[in-house]
Amino acid sequence: MKVYYCDHYVLPLPDRHRFPMDKYRMLRERVEQCNVGQYQLLVPDPASDDEILLAHAAGYLDRVVTGYMGARELRELGFPWSGALVERSRRSSGGTIAACRAACADGAGANLAGGTHHAYGARAQGYCVFNDSAIASRVMQREGRAIRILIVDCDVHQGNGTAAIFAQDPTVFTLSLHGARNFPTRKESSDLDIALPDGTDDAAYLHALDGALACALERSQPDLVIYVAGADPYRQDRLGRLNLSKSGLAARDALVYEYCRQWGLPVAVIMGGGYADDVNDIVDIHYHSVAQAAKLVIPVGV
Repeated sequence: MKVYYCDHYVLPLPDRHRFPMDKYRMLRERVEQCNVGQYQLLVPDPASDDEILLAHAAGYLDRVVTGYMGARELRELGFPWSGALVERSRRSSGGTIAACRAACADGAGANLAGGTHHAYGARAQGYCVFNDSAIASRVMQREGRAIRILIVDCDVHQGNGTAAIFAQDPTVFTLSLHGARNFPTRKESSDLDIALPDGTDDAAYLHALDGALACALERSQPDLVIYVAGADPYRQDRLGRLNLSKSGLAARDALVYEYCRQWGLPVAVIMGGGYADDVNDIVDIHYHSVAQAAKLVIPVGV
């Protein structure tokens, strides 16, 4: 399976930022260490202006590239502006584009970054500059690789930016399974929202996901699935508020992939959030999302 990474594009963050950037490097190292021929690790091309503009307003892209983002916009983003931020954001979106292309060709692909689902078409929010799922969806449609796309967002936070971007577009179906009382305070309307109460455990989560997947697939009839496999529903996540175990999260991934297998759908998996105090927990969860996806890859010669 082709796996894309951009962890060497490091953001120079002040000490006050507790965003776990180390998880990206550690995840790539875990994939390398466990690779016995099932992974092809690649650095993606950056998303071009032309590709980004399929999902974002020209004025917003210009503000990001030039650094003329206002103080309020930077507060909403949560990161200080830098050239490295722009390059990292381009590469992260490029990784999701590449993972989608790989999925369409091989059955599955992965981006060890991505899941920046709070970015709106014309503004940043919640550590998200460019909405990689939205950009990749538009690129796949333009290239004729997929016409109808299902975005399955299992990050603990609602994919509000993604929902807003595709609010009037019947060709991209947005499913968000998230904490009801978690960020963002103001939710958007996805095509299907499953808002879960604080403390939701493995059994309740998997029951909700099972029903949501069956409904979303029937309604969307997609050609491609983009799966945001957030690690933040984990019970030890400091921002999560849900109560899923690592085995429950592995079962979540397996359920998504089994539906994709049954429907004969390619799937691109991207990482989403993860904020456990022990970064190794985040890496464990993300790695198993990637490892299970690799089982869906079409063997050479088939």
